[in-house]
Amino acid sequence: MTPDPELIRAALRRPGRPSSDFDLNPDTVLAEDRRLRPAGVLAAVTETKSGFELLLTKRSSALKHHPGQIAFPGGKQDEGDADVIAAALREADEEIGLPADAVEVLGTLPSHETVTGFQVTPVIGLVTRDFDIRAEPGEVDEVFSVPLAHVLNPQNFYVEGRRWRGQRRLYYTVPYGPYYIWGATARMLRAWTEQMKS
Repeated sequence: MTPDPELIRAALRRPGRPSSDFDLNPDTVLAEDRRLRPAGVLAAVTETKSGFELLLTKRSSALKHHPGQIAFPGGKQDEGDADVIAAALREADEEIGLPADAVEVLGTLPSHETVTGFQVTPVIGLVTRDFDIRAEPGEVDEVFSVPLAHVLNPQNFYVEGRRWRGQRRLYYTVPYGPYYIWGATARMLRAWTEQMKS
């Protein structure tokens, strides 16, 4: 069963725990003086005839960082952004053509630390009206949706691993059809599932 927006809003008001790309790899040693750059991503929920869905992007295969990976629209907070929520909304407009005034922010998840040095705040938003999806050329190869019930079901998550910087690194995946959702995106979705049942 897909949680409705009011259940999501209530869950996001409860205290939660920050997550990171290192959660499944407790032996990772992180520098205590590391400086994380603030960023925001938008988990945009749409309502369709078949239920609620989550918008995701497939990053361009030409990008230097994380080419071809599944991601939320979003990015680092710029000087002109009031906060990470504003950054997430601005980036969603730029990357997929979703206007900020078409999003009702339901809340945020605790921050997520990435291996690339960002402190990412996942912003959960309900899309309140139709809009024309426009993938940003050179940044986004595809914009697609997955059933929200699928990515909020803990039973659909798996732990897999691969070698990274000479060591085996474990990470979450939550595949859907042809889409292999993994890494930071899957970890943030997993944190969302935990928040819903806390």
